[in-house]
Amino acid sequence: MKITTKKITNALFTTGLLAATLAVSVVPALASADTLYRQLEVGSRGNDVSSLQTFLASDATIYPQGLVTGYFGSLTKSAVSNFQVRNGISSVGRVGPQTLPVLNAQMALGMNMGASVTGGRSAQISNVGVSINGNVPTIAWTTDELAKGVVYYSTSPLVAFERENAVDINSASIMTDTNFRSSQSIAIPNLASNTNYFYMIYTTDQSGNVSVTWPAVFHTN
Repeated sequence: MKITTKKITNALFTTGLLAATLAVSVVPALASADTLYRQLEVGSRGNDVSSLQTFLASDATIYPQGLVTGYFGSLTKSAVSNFQVRNGISSVGRVGPQTLPVLNAQMALGMNMGASVTGGRSAQISNVGVSINGNVPTIAWTTDELAKGVVYYSTSPLVAFERENAVDINSASIMTDTNFRSSQSIAIPNLASNTNYFYMIYTTDQSGNVSVTWPAVFHTN
C-alpha cells in the first residue's frame, strides 16, 4: 500500500531561544516587497531573516528545505552560499556588503536570477515515499549526492531547533545506517496501529552539510 506524504503546515518550530509557529505554505510566497537593511549571519533573528528565507525558498535548488523560521542557522547559511555561487559572489554563507544589494535587487523583482548552482550546497532530498505494512512504515528517499540519513518521528507535531551547524529535532528517531548512500530506506517497527505519525528526514553529506525535509505525516493501519 502506497501512501502519498502530506505536507503539514501547522508543524511547530522553534528557533534557538525564540519560539515561533510556522504559518507559511510549502511553497512560500515571494518576498518581492521586502528590503534588507542590515547584514545577516548565523545567529541573526528577526522579520528580515524570515523575508530572506522566504525569498531563498522560492527556488528549491537554492533552499530545498524551505524553512521560514526567522532564525539564521546552518540551513539558511547553506542557502545563502548557494545564492552566492549562483550570482558569482564569494560563497561565505553570510549576507555581507557585497551580497546585500544583489539580494535586494532580486527581491524587488520577486525572482532569483543567474546561472545554475554548481556547488556549495547541502544534499537535496527527493523521491520521498512511505509504504505501510500494518503498523510498520518504510520510508524511502534519494539524494543527489552521497549522504547518511535519520528519520525523526512522533505522534505529536515535530519541534526543531536550527543551530549553527545542525538542526535538533525533538522526537523519537531511527538511523538508517552509517554509510553514505544516494538511495536510502528505513522500516520503523512496533508503532501504534491506526495512528498518525509526523516525520522528517535529516541527512548529512560527506562535507557535513545538513538537509531536512518539511514535516509530513503517515498513518499506520
